[in-house]
Amino acid sequence: MTAGKPYLVWPVVLFGALSVLSACATRPEAEKTRMAPLELEKPASAAPWVRYKGWPSEMWNEYSTLAVAVPSTLSDPIKFDGPITGDPKNGEKLAFDRSRGGGCVACHVMGNPIPPLPGNTGPDLSEYASWGRSDEFTFNYIYDHRKIKPDSMMQPWGAHKLYSANEIKDMVAFLKTQKSPAKFKDNLENPNTRPVPVETRDNFDPFLNEAMAAVEKGKGLFSKEGAGKKSCASCHTDPGSAFKAWAASMPKHEPRLNKVIGVEEFVTRHARATTGEEYLMQSGGNLALSIYLRFLANGQPINVNTASAEHKQAIKRGTALLNRKIGQLDMSCADCHTAERGANKWIRGQWLGEFRGQIDHFPTWRTSRSEIWDITKRLQWCNVSVRANELWPGAPEYGDIELTISALNNGMKLSVPGIRH
Repeated sequence: MTAGKPYLVWPVVLFGALSVLSACATRPEAEKTRMAPLELEKPASAAPWVRYKGWPSEMWNEYSTLAVAVPSTLSDPIKFDGPITGDPKNGEKLAFDRSRGGGCVACHVMGNPIPPLPGNTGPDLSEYASWGRSDEFTFNYIYDHRKIKPDSMMQPWGAHKLYSANEIKDMVAFLKTQKSPAKFKDNLENPNTRPVPVETRDNFDPFLNEAMAAVEKGKGLFSKEGAGKKSCASCHTDPGSAFKAWAASMPKHEPRLNKVIGVEEFVTRHARATTGEEYLMQSGGNLALSIYLRFLANGQPINVNTASAEHKQAIKRGTALLNRKIGQLDMSCADCHTAERGANKWIRGQWLGEFRGQIDHFPTWRTSRSEIWDITKRLQWCNVSVRANELWPGAPEYGDIELTISALNNGMKLSVPGIRH
């Protein structure tokens, strides 16, 4: 990797992987299937879109989103005559403050004593004072690393207004006190010895997974007559057979909408066109039907199309989106979920997995939130977590990303509803 050049490894790895996986997902171009009726005009989600209750209310309009790339000016390095003076105690407080982007210990080991559950996506800074870095270098790297090391996962803390120049001087003063190797009270506190979390709960046990109730609800809705005096079961009399593998092939490019849609948007638009029922994306009815349809396909290997021209273009767009730096924290999906970057490491107490293994269990029951999340809501939360404005359910960008991640998961078996913290 060459300093000063864009990070290009991951897209190459992705398309290499997809060229192998496409063998099990090839569809003959001549294959024709009857197009399912869809309502094509109205939004598939609540409009205008309003962020979920209980989520951060702040908007970050001056920073890039998955839909809009906002130019971000790189700061020129600031010159200093001699050592930087600052308040190391305040610098420590700032480094440990989780309210402004997670704090330095989200990614780095530092401090004496070390705060609980530090991360290790960045280098251990417990002996930073011995590294021989000048105060000027340290200040500018924290303020805006992008002219010093463009491929770093670091946030431009000063340039993106997370910390003031004086606060960064205090942080420099604190780092100059870091002279001793880290000492942890046990292996759980050490991110290098902390056990990798493994989900062992039976996600089909209704006493453990509250989302299992959605399977029965979805089954009931499938047979419920809508305003048009028809139900899903009116046409699909044997859903167990008709939908044995369908959900495993989703999402797909929908030519009438000129975008990729997943199970959730299909449910909304197909129900409008057939039964007359309104199941907006993110509604309880939509989630229940989406879970039910995936439940019928459980055990089937994910098998999304990677061979058609439309899907290849969508995956190309999705790859670019997964690598786009967004939000005030200036982070990409690839920063956290590729082995070349932050995957298979800890960000504070949260394990960062690779893309493969991230979608086979969605929609999933989130125990930390006591609610069902589909993959769109998970992506929206990731956006907000890096201080980027989320898009609405059904946004084309989310469809491209869902297809791209699903392609990387081709061959993995569906297991829905999942259960995760």
